[in-house]
Amino acid sequence: MNFSFSYAYTHSPIDFYFKQTPRDFVVEEIPLYTFSGSGSHLIIKLRKKNITTFEMLKAFSSYLGVKENEIGYAGLKDKDSLAIQHISLPSLYEKKLESFFHERIKILETTKHQNKIKIGHLKGNRFFIRVKKLNPLNSVKIFQIISQIKSYGIPNYFGYQRFGKNLDNYLLGESIIKGEKKLRNKKLRDFLIGAYQSLLFNQWLSLRIDISHLLKLDENFKEVLTTYLHTQDIPECFSDKQYCKGIKNQPHFFKLFSGDMMCHYPFGRNFMISNESLYEDSHRFLNKSISVMGLLGGKKMQVTQNLAGFFEKNFVDTRIKSIGQRRYAWIFVEDLEFFYKEEEAQGEFSFYLPKGAYATNLLREIAHNEVMQIE
Repeated sequence: MNFSFSYAYTHSPIDFYFKQTPRDFVVEEIPLYTFSGSGSHLIIKLRKKNITTFEMLKAFSSYLGVKENEIGYAGLKDKDSLAIQHISLPSLYEKKLESFFHERIKILETTKHQNKIKIGHLKGNRFFIRVKKLNPLNSVKIFQIISQIKSYGIPNYFGYQRFGKNLDNYLLGESIIKGEKKLRNKKLRDFLIGAYQSLLFNQWLSLRIDISHLLKLDENFKEVLTTYLHTQDIPECFSDKQYCKGIKNQPHFFKLFSGDMMCHYPFGRNFMISNESLYEDSHRFLNKSISVMGLLGGKKMQVTQNLAGFFEKNFVDTRIKSIGQRRYAWIFVEDLEFFYKEEEAQGEFSFYLPKGAYATNLLREIAHNEVMQIE
């Protein structure tokens, strides 16, 4: 499997060194809501480093005598990071918590709330990332590409972390849905199937990015698509130069098609684009009020139609029995800042991403290289 999914921007590669460590990768979770200060659940704001979220939960469970499933958390944070996040506990453990100590976990503050924190109970995350071995010329290139990213955003690929150490989790997931492999551990089974869903999502998104690049060409677009997709089964509308010109002239780089599933951004209801609304919706996309949604296939999934459905159909696997979902395929990076320290040959990024987005996506788009391969 080739994990070199297509890039949105067309600049030449930018060389720098990045290794994810607590010093160079800091993430702070932004809660979905303000904690009330009263209730039956103790809310702990903590800082952890060099420890996974699951290892952290086990540490609290072991010391306090609380069951792990009684501990609430909003999302997983990377082990190789300095991460600030919130967890919840039943309030009866408040007194014993006062003597809690762990060399990799520091409690920053506590409060109370009326309900347990659950997966997804966060708005997003703020990041600080430091890169090294960055020369002045490449720092100038970064400033230039950041200007574009602020305007247009980035593709919301699943990061390589989603696919496991050997990048082969999706193969196990595919073998499960084929019935070739069985697992009793439901949590692991769902995780592996999710990796396969994530691969299909990334492949579809990479294709749509390629299509957006191809539309810049002045050639007969139907012929271009026939060659690119290796099929004669191309919708006739792509022979219409006026139609193709209309798609090409959409203000955002990522071109939308009739039948695309969209969602109000950063959250809201899903809706489908029609031919009549395509022009207006392409401008709303540019203005960051809506974004395009990719598919995580499964039961009860909302499939795209018309031209969008033509491009999506090869990434729909009806054997997946999980509940189908839609996920933002394009996200907008907020509060993006870059600082260059010439004497140290280091660059520092700070930014905010919505929940579920991978910070390394921003780095790979800037580097025009797979971050996991940057040495």
